[in-house]
Amino acid sequence: MVGTDADVLVVGAGPVGLAAAVHARAAGLDVLVVDRRTGTLDKACGEGLLPGALRAVQALGADPPGQPLAGISYRAPGRHADHRFAAGPGRGVRRTALHEALSKRAADVGAQLLHGRVTALRQDAVGVEVQMVPGGVAGQGRDPVTLRAGWVLGCDGLHSTVRRLAGLDVGPGRRAGRPADGRYGLRRHFQVPAWSDLVEVHWSPHAEAYVTPVGPDTVGVALLGPRSVSGVGFDELLRTQFPELSARLATATAAGSLLGAGPLRQRSRRRAAGRVRLVGDASGYVDALTGEGVRVGLAQAEAAVRHLDDAGAYERAWRTATRDYRALTTGLLAWASSPARGAVVPAAVRAPWLYGAVVERLAR
Repeated sequence: MVGTDADVLVVGAGPVGLAAAVHARAAGLDVLVVDRRTGTLDKACGEGLLPGALRAVQALGADPPGQPLAGISYRAPGRHADHRFAAGPGRGVRRTALHEALSKRAADVGAQLLHGRVTALRQDAVGVEVQMVPGGVAGQGRDPVTLRAGWVLGCDGLHSTVRRLAGLDVGPGRRAGRPADGRYGLRRHFQVPAWSDLVEVHWSPHAEAYVTPVGPDTVGVALLGPRSVSGVGFDELLRTQFPELSARLATATAAGSLLGAGPLRQRSRRRAAGRVRLVGDASGYVDALTGEGVRVGLAQAEAAVRHLDDAGAYERAWRTATRDYRALTTGLLAWASSPARGAVVPAAVRAPWLYGAVVERLAR
């Protein structure tokens, strides 16, 4: 594939990259998608598509299988606050199923997928040259190839190579005078009948557990907390921080691998540099507290393609698409990281109208 040309080169074949490829093909553009991984891709995430995210996935022409989600339940020992979505159900979807559905859709519309690891990037006035080592991580020692495209979309996640190569990296969670944030996530599946049609968010003094039914006999459990908590290990963290949930899962069989991600907080200087655009987690990420990552990322993918030739317009569209997510997540994260953390669930119980309004904002 030496010298392959495309209108758009998408780096990263996760949901956001595949969505960007579908949008670019709908705009009549030739598309290459590069990822260092092969096969069906997985990721440590909560796997809940809230109603807005599910509609966005379906609008792309994909409809992955999963388990209906009727709402969200904030839970602490002895109390809980439930809210059911007003705008229709969401869906608990295995990340692998979401990837398979979007990957098939991208292939069906004519996007080409290449397996390789991006190692260099050079721009000029009319295009971008990307150096790629075929074979991804396993391609050590293989001769690099050069791909040239009119535009590059960096959709390669929290630790984006494109962000670094384009000179847009701020570093993991750093801001002038402040240390890096240390929130991490772990996820494991359990074979057990789903006991609720709600996403359960269990709050402990130091961490959260997100329980999402992703099939009639499978639930995903994602644990989220600071580095010191995540270093304890999944089983110990579940036992010590969430004893009620641990007891419910005591006879369940763990299914699949334990996956982790972090640090979650990431920043970029801007969302564009020349003919490079950052999209999804690569463009900046606050936290997974609100479960909005897919919806926000898909909105960015659409905006990036719509504003390929106008960096300023994309930056404005990015801010509009992420405004609620950034405000709500930053505020909730500040509350959850403060001495008032223990009041989160009691406040939701006492003010169900406010809790419901927040959930509906997330779900739209």
